[in-house]
Amino acid sequence: MKLLLTSAGISNASINNALVELLGKPIAEASALFIPTAIYGIPGYAQIVQKVICGTLGDPFCQLGWKSLGLLELTALPSIKQELWVPMLQQTDVLLVGGGDCQYLCYWMQQSGLTALLPELLQRIVTLA
Repeated sequence: MKLLLTSAGISNASINNALVELLGKPIAEASALFIPTAIYGIPGYAQIVQKVICGTLGDPFCQLGWKSLGLLELTALPSIKQELWVPMLQQTDVLLVGGGDCQYLCYWMQQSGLTALLPELLQRIVTLA
């Protein structure tokens, strides 16, 4: 299992180095998916999500120079066939999880089916929260 839990993203060189070490390759060669779901459980969520994605709020973990960066919205997943989104998860290197309401995030991790997939995914994915 590979987890890098931070309270403010990639806020210094030490955390950045730990990420690269966990990845086993440069960030520029890694794919990431940003999960903003927890942010939706707090006031002002729309503006906060936009600022996190654009890198104007907190430490800009979406702006690290990823090879590719996608968005994974957990609230939408129950209405989408798993064969459309599970392969995307299986092919990504990093999950970036935005802060916010942890209970809301946990609820949607379970409802979406992500919780059931985590044991398999965490064998190869680095998760930043």
